[in-house]
Amino acid sequence: MAMELSKGANTPISTGEVLAEVASSTSVDVAALLVAATGKVRSDSDFVFYNQPLGPGVTAQPPNRIRVVTRDIPPDIDKVVITASLDGSGPATWGQAGAPRVTLFDATSGAPLITFTPTDLSTETAVVACEIYRRQGAWKVRAVGQGYANGLAGIATDFGITVDDKPAPAPQQPYSSPQPPPAPQPYPAPPPQQPYPAQHPYPPQQQPHSPPPYGQPQPSYGQPQPYGQPQPYGQQHYPPAPPHGASPYPPPLPNPSPQPYAPQPATTPPPPGAATAKFGQPTVSLDKGRVSLRKNETVSLTKQGAPSLTRVRMALGWDPAVQGRNIDLDASVIAYDRKSKKLANVWFLKLSAFNGAIGHSGDNLTGAGEGDDEVISVDLTRLPPDVYALVFTVNSFSGHKFDAVGQAFCRLVDDLTGTELVRFELSQGPPRTGVFMCMLTRGAQFWNMTGLGEYADGATVRKMVDPGKRFVQQTLH
Repeated sequence: MAMELSKGANTPISTGEVLAEVASSTSVDVAALLVAATGKVRSDSDFVFYNQPLGPGVTAQPPNRIRVVTRDIPPDIDKVVITASLDGSGPATWGQAGAPRVTLFDATSGAPLITFTPTDLSTETAVVACEIYRRQGAWKVRAVGQGYANGLAGIATDFGITVDDKPAPAPQQPYSSPQPPPAPQPYPAPPPQQPYPAQHPYPPQQQPHSPPPYGQPQPSYGQPQPYGQPQPYGQQHYPPAPPHGASPYPPPLPNPSPQPYAPQPATTPPPPGAATAKFGQPTVSLDKGRVSLRKNETVSLTKQGAPSLTRVRMALGWDPAVQGRNIDLDASVIAYDRKSKKLANVWFLKLSAFNGAIGHSGDNLTGAGEGDDEVISVDLTRLPPDVYALVFTVNSFSGHKFDAVGQAFCRLVDDLTGTELVRFELSQGPPRTGVFMCMLTRGAQFWNMTGLGEYADGATVRKMVDPGKRFVQQTLH
């Protein structure tokens, strides 16, 4: 018969292979963190969850189980922390969903070993269910039940994980259901390609380039509020079990209140102790679908719970001028090799490259029409092997500054599913005429995507080639 543990209680584990299960009245995601004696993970690879199901001695069995083989846990790992989070498809908080039920099974026989029900959860959306930890050469399990109002990302961040899509603050009372994000805009048919004379001529006068202190376009989803200091749970080393009913775990810090949106001069630094990913290398993504990239953040395009990305399109849209000169924005992409040498530009004067692997829909001189005004399509599978990086840019050929252009946006879309991967609202930017939107870099097996969000000056992509080399170089050092 299984032993029922109270919050904070612990007991030895009598078997070397266990299965931790979190059962709930609604769908949950169960994850595990391999935590060193420092109270932090060694790297992002110590986070085992639905997008990264395998770790040393730990396997995620979605949606609600984690298998732990203690003999395979690395010696520098002090404990395995088991978490559960609401997946967003049902009730928004544990208070609405009801208390989850945590059970530890003998993975060989299937016999239940311990059970635990955290009963004091209310507005939280994730919980540290239990931990399997070393003590004097043996393994024990402790019932934790520590709730987090900022979801799985809040737990992961406290243990040193670099998360690329931090959640918004928890809803304030009275509770109202969050509105779903708008559906991606349908992909319109490309405009008919105009003969060359209809293209705008090469600008009669361009300003010489001087590297400016780049600004940052504001994503449409807004900047998230920074997290507070790590909660005490993730930093503690626990004493022996307290008396029955007592809890060594202080309540979690309250989630910060939502603040009015304001443009950010720079990216929010990671919380203290959080791992920092190398520029151009993937960070952990908790998103099962859309990737909400911010400036200088990178995700693997194969960790979104879907097949690897093979085709993308970069889309640009803006409103026509109400009066005065036509507003002419241009979408472009620069292909570089591993030495940061430019291999090709695809833009309004060169509509394709690499035998059609990259294609431009054609020049839109005014922004007329709904939705995407210019589109660049890329078949990643057809690119030659010397193409290492693709840097997507937007330029104002007409010289209009982005802050004077209505409803200007650029976005990167999975061309097969229509999923919007990243989006920047350009009209919220500074008075500049160019922007580096995002970059794709070739990995060992798949492609990675980095949100750049760097403003520059230049009427065409030709002014962006040399400044863009630094993004490629940063991924190689």
